[in-house]
Amino acid sequence: MTFVVTTPAFSGPIEVLLQLISSHEIDVRDIRLEPVVDAFVMILRTTPDQLDLDDLSEFLLIAAILLEMKSVRLLPGRDASEPDEEFIGWEQRDVLLARLLELRTYADLSDAFVGMFEKAGRSHPRLAGLDPSFDVQPPDLLQGVTTADLAQAYLKGIEEKPVPAVRLNHVTVDAVSVAETVLELAERLPKLGRLSFRDLTIQLHTRIEIIVHFLALLELCKLGHVTLGQGETFGDVQIEWTSANEAIEIGLVDTYEG
Repeated sequence: MTFVVTTPAFSGPIEVLLQLISSHEIDVRDIRLEPVVDAFVMILRTTPDQLDLDDLSEFLLIAAILLEMKSVRLLPGRDASEPDEEFIGWEQRDVLLARLLELRTYADLSDAFVGMFEKAGRSHPRLAGLDPSFDVQPPDLLQGVTTADLAQAYLKGIEEKPVPAVRLNHVTVDAVSVAETVLELAERLPKLGRLSFRDLTIQLHTRIEIIVHFLALLELCKLGHVTLGQGETFGDVQIEWTSANEAIEIGLVDTYEG
C-alpha cells in the first residue's frame, strides 16, 4: 500500500518525497510533517483491517527519516558555520596551537583505549561455576522455632521496661575533715611518742578516715610539729612529735581546706 502525501510543497507517494529530499530537489524545511502524520492516523482509524504490518513499518521508517532530516536542518550545528569561523580574529600561531592541542587530546584518548584493550586482552573469564561441594547454603534461622516461641518473644518485646534505679545505699559520706583530725592528732601524738602510721590508724575502719589522717600528718609536718620517716622502701612510715608547743592554734588549722 502506498501512502500519498499532500502538502503545499509536494503531493504524491511518500517514497518519492523522501527521494526528492535526499537529492536536494525539495527542501525538507518546506515540508510540513503534521498533515502527513494526520493522514496516516486517519487511515489507521478508518481502515485498520486493510493495513499490512510491512506497510506500517515502512511508513514509520520513512517518517522517522524525514523527522531526523528536518531536525538536522532546523537545529544549529557545526555544519551551519564555516570551518574556521570560530578562529576569526586569532593569530595563525594561535590557530595552529589550538588544533595541535585538540589533536593531542584525541591521541591521548586513543592511547588510553589501546591500554584498556591490552589490559582486557590479558584477562580470561571463568566459564565454569563453583563445584557443587562448595555450594554453601545459608542456615535456616527459624529452624526449631515454634509459634509459641514467636508469641513469647513478641510479649517480651512489648512489655514495659523497668525504670533503672540507681541505688546509693552502698555510698557512705563520712563527715571527716582534715582540720578536725589535725587538732585530734595534736592532742594524741605528744602522749604516744614515736609510732608508725600503721599503729596510728589500726583502729580505723574506712578508707576515707585513713586518707584524712595521712593528710593531717602531712599538714602537721608542714607546720613543723612532726617528723615523718621511712627506714626502708615500702616500709612503715614512722611518726614522731617534735614540737615543744603541744597546742595548735585553731585559726591556723581552719585555713586548710581538705
